[in-house]
Order: sequence, then structure tokens, then C-alpha cells
Amino acid sequence: MSDTIPPLQPLLNDAVIVLRAPTQAWSDSSGSIGTAPVHGVYHGDVRHVREISVSVQGTELESISCSSTAPDAATFTDVLRGIDDEQADPKVRLDREHRVAAGVFSERITLSSARETPIRTVIGVRVVPDFAPLQRVKAGLPGTAAWTWDGSQVRAGGASFTLQANDAEVSADDAALTLRWPVEIPPRGRVSLSWGFELADPSLVVTAPASARPARVPASADPRMARWLRRAAGDLDALRLATPDAADDAFYAAGAPWFFTLFGRDSIWAARLAIALDPGVASSTLRVLARLQGTKKDVATAEAPGKIPHELRSGALSLPNEGVHLPPLYYGTVDATPLWVCLLADAREAGMPEHEVRALLPSLRAALEWMTVHGDASGSGFIDYVDETGHGLANQGWKDSGDSIQWRDGRLADGPIALCEVQGYAFEAAMRGADLLDALGEDGAAELRTWAADLRSRFRAAYWVDTAEGRYPAIALDAHGAAVDTLTSNIGHLIGTGILDPEEERLCAELLVAPSMSSGYGIRTLSTDAAGFWPLSYHGGSVWAHDTAIAVHGMLRAGLTAEAGVIARQLVDLAEGFDYRVPELHAGDARIPDGAPVPYPAACRPQAWSAAAAVVCAQALAG
Repeated sequence: MSDTIPPLQPLLNDAVIVLRAPTQAWSDSSGSIGTAPVHGVYHGDVRHVREISVSVQGTELESISCSSTAPDAATFTDVLRGIDDEQADPKVRLDREHRVAAGVFSERITLSSARETPIRTVIGVRVVPDFAPLQRVKAGLPGTAAWTWDGSQVRAGGASFTLQANDAEVSADDAALTLRWPVEIPPRGRVSLSWGFELADPSLVVTAPASARPARVPASADPRMARWLRRAAGDLDALRLATPDAADDAFYAAGAPWFFTLFGRDSIWAARLAIALDPGVASSTLRVLARLQGTKKDVATAEAPGKIPHELRSGALSLPNEGVHLPPLYYGTVDATPLWVCLLADAREAGMPEHEVRALLPSLRAALEWMTVHGDASGSGFIDYVDETGHGLANQGWKDSGDSIQWRDGRLADGPIALCEVQGYAFEAAMRGADLLDALGEDGAAELRTWAADLRSRFRAAYWVDTAEGRYPAIALDAHGAAVDTLTSNIGHLIGTGILDPEEERLCAELLVAPSMSSGYGIRTLSTDAAGFWPLSYHGGSVWAHDTAIAVHGMLRAGLTAEAGVIARQLVDLAEGFDYRVPELHAGDARIPDGAPVPYPAACRPQAWSAAAAVVCAQALAG
């Protein structure tokens, strides 16, 4: 039996991030970069630098604090007792500020002394280039790129970074760059220096938006809610991206570190949940995705006419641990297309000018045709999915892990899969799409309403199940048309879409706030009564803030304000437990008095739709 540990995905919960898309830097709480597998400075889909460590001659650095008041900056403080006097009070300290801008990493180092005598020492910085593709880092694999140094620039293939080092003595060997500054700290004085590098990668398919657009933070009378809103607004701003061909059209990157790019479903839901914060991002997200909308049938990419894409990368994405290999532009998503239509309707209601809405009319018609003609891939009568390549995503709803669609007894469902929430999205999209066509003086609305009414009737007949937990819609229909009978958070996505009647919405809301689904910090993805429940399962018992917020969003639209308020308050408690930067997901453990939420250790943060959840919760708490 081998004792070799296979490569593992890096854990993130203890790491510190500073970011300004498409650039991010991950360190430990002392500011050191390189002490954990996720650490590094990334630009787009490449980790340019794996390690940055600071030294001060004659002393160890002993970390005492880490603070961050903005997503793009963090400050780290150490005491330097090796060059201090013998008194109890520390008199020599080191402060380091990491700062990230789009394509730039910089560090300011300040040595301060309260001693009455000068201190002579040498500040050193070691920089280890890497140029590992993001997918290798995520898989726990080392970088393999060879790099060169020409005295100012480090390069590997087309990617590079250019050093700016303020009079440092710079040397290089095969492993690293070394920077040295001999310094003298005057009595009761300080010395500061700055250094950094500019990152470049011509293969990037995303870029920073052309202009800054500070978000208007909604007011809240609840001080905790107000603090979450400020943090969320800053993170959403830092996650704004654009494509190089349309730098004025911003969208929200899905999240850091692995999803720093355009995702159809994620970018749509983030824009939708946060539309009160910045309705302009909803409009521009629609345009970005419309430019990439499918025009043909292509099994290799899962493209189909009218289909909205799943994700955009600069190169193919291979995740060997998961058996996944995706092309750079991949369409394997079953829900992004109806959600695009819903976002268009939301954006129009939020004030999107009619000429901008009308410009998207061809894309609207194509999306509606995909829904009503191409979306039923198997002939089940419902919108469904199946991976035809064998190396794409096996599950193509938001719960896209391989074990996310399971029966109450723990068996996995056979595909093709027709998810319940997708039918809800499609009903809403057809009805609101019909309203859009009417408002624009276009034909076709009557046919859409007839299609939607038929879908609603068939949904009621096919999806509802009765189990020991009650009556509710099944998570999905499987390949045989059988209703997969687990109680899941997916039913929360149905509320407010119109596919349920008011009494059915009330039944679903009651189940979601009951103990088997409500953890006290949000809604679990899977009921505790299901055989496959595990609180640290990615989609089988964990809690996702955006998933919970979508239920709140639907409850508000359905008039279930009391239930929406209960769940929104749970998410505020959750936000407090994570210092108001809500992660991608957390463990579904039941809340205990005076306890705290348990992290999911590989959860991304910040995550756009987790940040956007703050806006919906503020609306729920404001009534």
C-alpha cells in the first residue's frame, strides 16, 4: 500500500486575498506569500509569482496583526525583537502593505523604531516566479514553466512581469529573484520603501473595465447589515471585468481564485441579486453574453443556437482530478439562457433604456427559441441536459458536482436530468419574454404564454412528491421520467417564478425554514433527513449564501415577507461570523448558541453572488 498522498485542491479559509480583477494576490495572515499551496500573485488564469518573502537582517519577523479596509489592500504588522532592546515593550516594528490594481502588485515596507539609537540593517525580499496555469494550482500540481530574467523583466512564453524596485540591489539565480536594501533607521524614526511589478499576458480574454464605477451603497438602519453592504459593494466593484473588445461593458467575475472570469449563470445571478446596487452592470452583462450567444450545434462545446454560454477562459480547462476537460468557450449550462431573459426583464424594469432593450431583441428571440425548441434535448417534455462528450460537466445546473442529484436513499440519478428550478426559470422567462415582446410591439407573445401554461400544467403533474418530510417538488426528473424525491434548496428557486400557485409557494417556504433545511445560517442544499446528507458536502448538505438569497428574492416577490425576513436575518448572522465577507459556501452544521458558522475550507471568496446576497437581504429586512 502506497503512503503517497495524491495532489489535493488547496484550502482557502485561512488565506488573505487582495484583488482587483483580473489580478489577485493570496498570502497568509503575516503577509508572506508561499506558505500554502494557493498562495501567489495571479493575473487572469496564470499564477505569475508563487512566493514573496520579506526578511530583516538580524531578526525574525513575529506577526501581530493583519487588517484590510478595502478589497485591493491589506496591511500586516510584525515586531522585530532581534534588533530591539531588552525592555518588555516592543520598540521596533515592520508594517507591510500589499496593494493590487489591475495588472499590478505592489508592496510598501515601513520599518519604525522607538529606540534612542539608530538601527542599521538590510531589508530583503525573495520573489519566486511560477507561471503555473490556474488549473494546475487548483488540482494541487506544481508549476512547470521555465522562465527567463533580463535584468528588469521575468518572462515565460507570452506571460511576463516587469520589476519596479526603487534602488534595490537585485540579483537572480535559477530559483528566485532577490532584492536587498541596506537601511538605517534613525532614533525614534522610520524608513519606508516600495517595490512591485506589472503583470502582462496577451492571451487574456478578460480585462479591467475601461472606467471606474464606484457602487452606490444602499443605506440600512441595521449596523451589521450596513457593514455587510459596504464590504459586499467593495468586493463586487473589485470583481468587475470586461472583455477586451468591449471594455465599457462590465460584468461580475464569478469569484476568486478559481472563477476570475465570465460565467453565464453566476454573472447573471450576481447582476440580478445586486440590481438595486448597480443596474448598469445588469445591462452590460446582458450585452456581453449576447455577443457570445450560440449560433450552431456543436457537441464538443455544448453550443446550440440561442444558448447562453457557461464560461469563458483563455485556454482549455483540464481538471484531471475531476475528469473534466472544457474548451475555452463552453456552453454546458442548462439555466443561463432562461436566466438571461429574466435579467433582461429585470433590467428593463430597473430603467434600462428602450433602445438598449430593443437592440437585444434578436438575442431575446434566439434565447426564447432555445428554450422552447432546443432545450428539451432528450424529448422528455422538459428542459434538460446531458453531457455528450464524456469529459464535460456531468451536471449542468448550479449544483454542478457529480453527486449533486441524488435520491433520498443516496442513489445518484441517471441522466438526462430535468431540474425543477430550470422549469421555473423557463416559465418566468416565457411569461416575461412575452411581456417584453408586447412592450416592443413585436409578435409571438401569445405562443409563449401558451407554451408556459402547458409547462406549468405538466410540471405540477410530474414533479410533486409526497415523502415523510411532506409534499414538495422533486429536485429533478431522471432519465426515466421519475421524480428524484430528495428535499433540496432547489425548491426555493421556484418561489416567485410563477410556476407555483400561492399555496404551493407557502408550502415550499415552510419547508425551507424548518429544521431539516434551515441551518440557522441559511438554507441547506440537502435535507438532513436524506441519506446522502453531509454538512461538508459541496452540494449535499452545505449552505450557499446565493442559493439562500435566491429563495429570499423569490419569497419577497411572492409576498412571503415573514419567511424572507427569517432567512435574511440568518444570513446577516452568517456575514458577521465571516467578518462580513461571505464565502462561496459554508458547512451545513446546525447552529448552536454562542457558536459560529463552520467554514467549508476550499470555499472561494470573495464570490460575486455571495456578495450580491447582501443587497437582497437588505431589501428583506427593510420590508
